[in-house]
Amino acid sequence: MIIYIRLKKLRIVLLCTIISIACILGFHMWNNPKKVSTIIATEDLDIKLEQMFNLRNKALLEGNTDILSNLYDKEIRNGIWAYEHEIKKMEYLNKWSNKQSVQFKNIDSEVILRNFKKKEDKISVNLLVSTEYEYIYKNNTKINNSFRIGTYHSLDLVKDKDKYIIIREWYTDPFADSLNLDEIKSEEIKNIIQSGNTKELSNIDERRKNAVEYADKYSGAASLPKYGFQYNPEYRDYNNEGGDCTNFASQVFYEGGNFEKNSTWNYQKGSGSSAWVNAQAFHNYMVYSGRASIISQGNYDEVLKHSYELLPGDYIAYEKKGEIAHISIVTGIDSKGYILVNSHNSDRHRVPWDLGWSDKGIKFHLARVNY
Repeated sequence: MIIYIRLKKLRIVLLCTIISIACILGFHMWNNPKKVSTIIATEDLDIKLEQMFNLRNKALLEGNTDILSNLYDKEIRNGIWAYEHEIKKMEYLNKWSNKQSVQFKNIDSEVILRNFKKKEDKISVNLLVSTEYEYIYKNNTKINNSFRIGTYHSLDLVKDKDKYIIIREWYTDPFADSLNLDEIKSEEIKNIIQSGNTKELSNIDERRKNAVEYADKYSGAASLPKYGFQYNPEYRDYNNEGGDCTNFASQVFYEGGNFEKNSTWNYQKGSGSSAWVNAQAFHNYMVYSGRASIISQGNYDEVLKHSYELLPGDYIAYEKKGEIAHISIVTGIDSKGYILVNSHNSDRHRVPWDLGWSDKGIKFHLARVNY
């Protein structure tokens, strides 16, 4: 009898506990409906965005304008502009791959939703997109090469049946400076590229290795996933103040290459000197101080042969309209010995050195860094 009564009391206590928990959960959900719906909406949006970028990559890979067309609302001005920009990008990649004698085999994006805002039938999103491009040389199809490009996107989307379509998009396009690339038909250029060979780089100076290691770790949205797609948080990000490429290059040579700061080339209290953050001033300083020497300078066809002399830890300065506009760090070579570089804005990781810069109006300054 005593055992029976105790069991009965225990059942009553358990039942009351379950009812209380259910009431608490129900009250919480009743008073916080937005929290639950936001989670569901975010998961759905993540999937739709990933599908969208997969389709866009497929279109670029195949040169399929029909796939691309279905991703945009072309009845409004901003939608048309976004669509036309991607068409130009598709044309550029096709021209560059022909010049390079390569074939793209795969394009794969990792899409990270940073934040979003929903207003009526429109969703505004901010994304970090890290895209890996795989390619092979047409005369050596057994060896795969790859590079990564990172971009930051601001998009406005509207729901169209079971998908979203783009009505506005903005991002810093790494190919923007070369979208008017002329068709390069020079057989000499193709022969130079195709006849290239990989070479041994393991015996380079330790300071060069450390510089490359830093450049790989902090190449932002283009870096390998294990590095978290970030810049070094100890330094200011100048992307919204004209660009962060030179600030990044200076970090590489200071943090990785062990060059000492001085009154001209300096970063302190969250701010860099002109030679630290400005591309033209940085290049002038490096050359005139003796920390770097010019290997070659000129248009693409004038410097191509000399580019194979570059070593990991050197840099390339890109001149546009008479001014140095960009700095990238040499970080490696591909299967044909073609130079690969890292940079910020747009973020690049082991990217062919002229990709996005091979317009005939661009001049290149190839610099040997004197460690």
